[in-house]
Amino acid sequence: MRTAARLTGREFASRVGWADATTVTKIEKAQRTITAEHVRLWCRVCGEPPEREAELLTEQKAVSQMWQTYAQLAKSAGGGLKARQERLRDRYWRVRRQRTYQTKVIPGLLQTEAMMTFYLSRARADQHLQRDDIAEAVAARLERQQCLTRPDALWGFILEEDVLWYRPGPDETHREQLRHLLEVSASARKNVFLGIIPRDIDRRGVIPGEAFIMDDDRLVTVELISGYLRLTMPEEIRMYGEAWDRLLSVAVQGEQARALIQRALHALG
Repeated sequence: MRTAARLTGREFASRVGWADATTVTKIEKAQRTITAEHVRLWCRVCGEPPEREAELLTEQKAVSQMWQTYAQLAKSAGGGLKARQERLRDRYWRVRRQRTYQTKVIPGLLQTEAMMTFYLSRARADQHLQRDDIAEAVAARLERQQCLTRPDALWGFILEEDVLWYRPGPDETHREQLRHLLEVSASARKNVFLGIIPRDIDRRGVIPGEAFIMDDDRLVTVELISGYLRLTMPEEIRMYGEAWDRLLSVAVQGEQARALIQRALHALG
């Protein structure tokens, strides 16, 4: 933007009253956090129109809220997991269509109490949380599962078949979990869809990606080892929507999905 306005770093700094171009260089090379005030300043000095400034401010806001570490979440939640679970409540009661793709774990809305307890206990250990509020966090997540009864919302779940076979916990916990998935698949609920992508299906052009959750067409969350990505830019949302459609095209449901679940259950003995 600055070079397009034919301004050197020193000229820009002089116009805003800075002693030299050091700050200009650090901001333009992303060596310093870019704030909304920086965006407004660059647009004013470089003569950008209001529409361009509004566009850049939207991008800056999206980027500033994009990444949140578990350490930040723990600090804001008082060092535990219960408050973190409770903060998600409004999101799940507000969304009208949620699409979840999972490659590693059973989605939280489909977990049994025992599986929740195992996963959240593991999260507490991995994130080095001192506060032990696992029971309260499980209760909050169980309460959130009631959103599946909403007649005004659609819930879609696509799992890679490998998720059915992963056994990070006790066998009995997995047996109970797989039986619950059978119940979900056989349920008469028309607002809940469970699809499974078979290991051996021809999936040319449909490459497994990272797990994600889509809320309507406004938010995608991606869980990583150290935190969450929150994506809100329309182009990114569109790409994840297209990825969902490709995954859906190779997923099986109904009797075929239950056959895959039964096969994993049978292997547990």
